[in-house]
Amino acid sequence: MSTKPAKSPLRIVSLAPSATSILCALGANKTLVGVTKWCADVARVADLPKLGDCWHLESVDEILRLKPGLVIGSVPYKQETVAKLLEHPLNFLAMNPRSLADVYSEIRMLGGIVARAGAAETLVRRMQREFAAIQAKSKNSKTRLRVYCEAWPNPRIGSPPWVAELVSLCGGEMIVPSGQRVDEKQVAAAKPDVIVLAWTATGDRANPRQAYNVPEWRELPAIRNRRVYVVKDELLNTPGPPLVEGAKELQRLLHLKGNEKGNPGAPRAQRLAGAI
Repeated sequence: MSTKPAKSPLRIVSLAPSATSILCALGANKTLVGVTKWCADVARVADLPKLGDCWHLESVDEILRLKPGLVIGSVPYKQETVAKLLEHPLNFLAMNPRSLADVYSEIRMLGGIVARAGAAETLVRRMQREFAAIQAKSKNSKTRLRVYCEAWPNPRIGSPPWVAELVSLCGGEMIVPSGQRVDEKQVAAAKPDVIVLAWTATGDRANPRQAYNVPEWRELPAIRNRRVYVVKDELLNTPGPPLVEGAKELQRLLHLKGNEKGNPGAPRAQRLAGAI
């Protein structure tokens, strides 16, 4: 009687922090054989190589040596970088969520790929429950704050579309186009009550003084009331499980009491910590 050889486990190289966070949340850590350089905590715990990302990839050979069955990246990406990958017989998946619904779809998709469909559905439902609880808590707010969330300062880029959804869940309103370039005059015309800086790949090191020093913004409610805050970028820019903590932080910021806004005599940011 012959037996079929055991199927080799899937080997995944993740060049997208969102994919790494989703796979870890699904309990599929062991499928990862390499991760992006932005997933240092995962790399350290699992002793995995850090391989750059879809913008800056130092060596395709390093990926090839890992013999991955799947390489996961994200949009936007640098065409030259992805072209180098596609010169080789690699399966490449580019994730491109634009909304929370897209995030849920990608969780389910990755769950299917790693044979963790049940865990994926459980994760999606947990995130939906958490967001619903945040939304319910925010319904008691008497005012709907106007919010500008910034993903990059030069050129200025508004935070991704799913962040606009999180702001809405928290009882606020994003007042500039999401994920698009904006200028100082455009933000000034929108008159935000709150400015949130979550600059990509900077952690919590965004500089609030840059906002306070913009001449066109000096009369904005957010500037006059010292409501410029820094949120660790992973909490808003990683379209996956970290968004739950990001939403909790946004809700806390939008509903701070007057005496929690900081010293009105000097620019100051609330620095919020979190991890993928």
